[in-house]
Amino acid sequence: MHPTGLAAAGSSGTTRQRKWPAKRRIPVGSQPGMADPHQLFDDTSSAQSRAYGTPRAPSGLGYPAASASPQAAFLADPVSNMAMAYGSSLAAQGKELVDKNMDRFFSVSKLKYYFAVDTMYVGRKLGLLVFPYLHQDWEVQYQQDTPVAPRFDINAPDLYIPAMAFITYVLVAGLALGTQDRFSPDLLGLQASSALAWLTLEVLVILLSLYLVTINTDLTTIDLVAFLGYKYVGMIGGVLMGLLFGKIGYYLVLGWCCLSIFVFMIRTLRLKILAEAAAEGVPVRGARNQLRMYLTMAVAAAQPLLMYWLTFHLVR
Repeated sequence: MHPTGLAAAGSSGTTRQRKWPAKRRIPVGSQPGMADPHQLFDDTSSAQSRAYGTPRAPSGLGYPAASASPQAAFLADPVSNMAMAYGSSLAAQGKELVDKNMDRFFSVSKLKYYFAVDTMYVGRKLGLLVFPYLHQDWEVQYQQDTPVAPRFDINAPDLYIPAMAFITYVLVAGLALGTQDRFSPDLLGLQASSALAWLTLEVLVILLSLYLVTINTDLTTIDLVAFLGYKYVGMIGGVLMGLLFGKIGYYLVLGWCCLSIFVFMIRTLRLKILAEAAAEGVPVRGARNQLRMYLTMAVAAAQPLLMYWLTFHLVR
């Protein structure tokens, strides 16, 4: 071959060697970007550490430690603490305002007093509701200007007997409807809602009458619910006797219970509505006292009418 051609070939080979240098073997793990060929997943912990500039605390399972919660960051802010304190004080003031307004119409804090009963009290009170004619002392006992709990005073009103009597009346009404093949959940619900609606209407009418007549009395709304709820006891007895002995038993027992509840309401409410006249022992005179007496008679007379109205269709 010509010497010039050899020189050209040698120079081109030298140039090719300079342009494409020989590759070197780099140990595994010496370069950060290279991964282990036997590793299934890429290790990105070092990249994240370099990205954020903060080291990660090791955890028990090999996972990165959790960062601080946003709730903790929010609570650490003094403005947030001030807002929470203001919201708490505002909620406390709202609760106090609601409780004060509720106590004007329905004292929730005194409910425990009306359920402070025992077995002996319930038996004696049921006997008083059925046979009030022989009872002499109808005044409520007080201890340091506070009425005694019902379990210590048979004349004290309670909510246990009215509540249990209302539930029992609904169950007995369902039994009576079932024996006549007229039972249905809708009809039973209508029976319960009707009795509850009449009780609510009675309470509202009496409160309005007391306000119009301007009577100063310690008779509260809960007292009215208790006294008006005692009529369910006689209603239960009348319906049960009607189921056992027909209409004759129904009218006999219901008539006795109606007369008993009338006497009970007269002797109980006259000490509440006519408190001044009863305390002084003078006869009821004057236009205002006559209105009070008429109101007492009207409330007592409405109980037998409602007892018959709510039960006559249950006995056939």
